[in-house]
Amino acid sequence: MRLILLGPPGAGKGTQAERLQARFAVAQLSTGDMLRAAAKSGSEVGRQAARIMARGELVPDAVVVGIIDERVDSADCRNGFILDGFPRTIAQAQALDAMLARKGLKLDAVLELTVDEEELVDRISGRFACVKCGAGYHDRHLQPKVAGVCDRCGGTEFSRRADDNAVAVRTRLKAFREQTAPLLPYYRQRGILRSIDGMTGIDQVTKALFAALAPPA
Repeated sequence: MRLILLGPPGAGKGTQAERLQARFAVAQLSTGDMLRAAAKSGSEVGRQAARIMARGELVPDAVVVGIIDERVDSADCRNGFILDGFPRTIAQAQALDAMLARKGLKLDAVLELTVDEEELVDRISGRFACVKCGAGYHDRHLQPKVAGVCDRCGGTEFSRRADDNAVAVRTRLKAFREQTAPLLPYYRQRGILRSIDGMTGIDQVTKALFAALAPPA
């Protein structure tokens, strides 16, 4: 099963990608993680990406697609993959389609997590994480069971991202609307877009995603 997970920052894509990965035994492919791994791998496309990133420049679409091309040939992608963070534009989507077509592959579904933007601002601006293990929490929605102590590792130090504030979040949401929202009609026309309400509880979102991927009765 080959999937794309779409949604603005804070929509819960990371959490849901992990659950989809476990349910369908597919690999979760994060663009950032793939770029860093490729840069360390020593492959030709990885060295190219490393040089570009070292200069502080954005990695061109062709290089990113080349890295994804290599990555989907890995053994853990045998059953498929979930792309998180790519594509972000129509040009990237078209390049991805062409690359998959060369391999005789195609996307099975594009999963969109729909959100209420003002509620999302509150959701993101309240996030914090354990410094030791990275477990995520929220001021209102998910506090540690014991105040000041991480549920996962027992750590007692927490941090917040500098850009997890209302002004920065609204800027990121605007960028998502302008750059990524055009992908929705692109995939809708192909009949593979599935829209899921991302503002319900985490378990309810997971259930809806699984239902959207279930074979027709």
